[in-house]
Amino acid sequence: MKRISLHIIARRNRKTQLQGQTLSLNLSHPESTNRPRVVIVGAGFGGMAAARALRGNAAEVTLIDQTNHHLFQPLLYQVATAALSPSDIATATRVLMRGGSNLSVLMAEVTGVDIRARSVLLRDGHRLPYDYLVLATGSASSFFGQDNWREHTLVLKTIEDALAIRARLLEAFERAEQSTDDAEIRRLLTFAIVGGGPTGVELAGTISELARATLARDFSRIDPRDTRVVLCEAGGRLLSGFDPALSTYATEALTSMGVEVRIGTAVEAIDPTGVVLGSERIDTGAVLWCAGTEARPAAEWLGIDGVRNGAVTVRSDCSVPGHPNIFAIGDVASFEAGGDERLPALAPVAKQQGTYVGKLLAARIAGRREPGAFRYRDYGTMAVIGRSRAAAQFGRLRLTGFLAWLVWSLIHLMLLVDFRSRLVVYVNWAWAWFTYGRGARLLTGSTTSDARQPPLSDPESGRPDDK
Repeated sequence: MKRISLHIIARRNRKTQLQGQTLSLNLSHPESTNRPRVVIVGAGFGGMAAARALRGNAAEVTLIDQTNHHLFQPLLYQVATAALSPSDIATATRVLMRGGSNLSVLMAEVTGVDIRARSVLLRDGHRLPYDYLVLATGSASSFFGQDNWREHTLVLKTIEDALAIRARLLEAFERAEQSTDDAEIRRLLTFAIVGGGPTGVELAGTISELARATLARDFSRIDPRDTRVVLCEAGGRLLSGFDPALSTYATEALTSMGVEVRIGTAVEAIDPTGVVLGSERIDTGAVLWCAGTEARPAAEWLGIDGVRNGAVTVRSDCSVPGHPNIFAIGDVASFEAGGDERLPALAPVAKQQGTYVGKLLAARIAGRREPGAFRYRDYGTMAVIGRSRAAAQFGRLRLTGFLAWLVWSLIHLMLLVDFRSRLVVYVNWAWAWFTYGRGARLLTGSTTSDARQPPLSDPESGRPDDK
């Protein structure tokens, strides 16, 4: 079994030397301390792929993440809209790393990197030494300099985010049922989504279906079909990374589902009770932010300048210039794809880069010939819009409607990391398709909406309702 040992080098008669010292954390087998140490920060698609590529290698590999699970983010919006439960799309990291005798998992928060000492700094004061470092820290939501909007919006990056959105949506309907103020009911049943990329499109379509189908017969005083869903995109079209014909299809499909699509409309302000789109103010029960991302602070850790979104510029082998033993992959990396183009922040990019870096390190450690420059293989892009509606492109092939939705469903089922998740998700999807039902609609103390959000106020008193 792996063991954790804390080494403090200090003389007993000089206790003051212990002050300010940092503890060194060692996760290696006692007999293998001379083996190369590979530290991977982040257990997302990129970090997991790198760790798996190094399974059974002659290196001691440590995978660090703030959580204890690997999350299948492409289906996170379905947790946010009560279609799936968190455990359906997340699996314990230790389960996925099981069987790798050279693999260790550490649940900890990384706060920096000491390049000179070749060690990763942890929140609890420990240091984790490395010979090779792989940064796969992912991205966070970006508010384009308007950080004051953050406290008034809900984002979708983690399971906690998804549960906060789910609670916010379901609570809005429950509070609307209790309200006697028509204006307050309209506000509660209005949801604004900022950002017309795949996540924004998927959320808009699914929230509309939740209100108009799943909840339509569940309330006696309100009609959930009166729910207003507004999707705003500052650019010229939805799904800007897709073929224009698919963008048009997505707009038309959402409109037919009752979603208000605002193209070329920028957000001017967001406050606790609404959003200003252009010159129009919309009072809302929730504002969901899907408009932009920024890389987590890997560039800051390394003491280098990142690109505009904070990502680390990398060489053709995904290494950081000037640091051949440090690699950045996925959303945190800025990889030149030709000309001024950069690889998009997509799960397939992170997964392919993780596998590539893992194989490169395996070859380097074994003294074998290393693979050539990294090349991304684009196998296609997909976005689901609603029940039996999706848009997909695979090279020159374009698919829409039920066929695209079927392909999307099959591919995402196969990409889930374990058989249990595939089975549970398949059963939930099949049940939802035939019944329009959603099985994850419970509101509990642990899934109440984010405290940073404005209270769903009592119109009679103007104060939050007592819990």
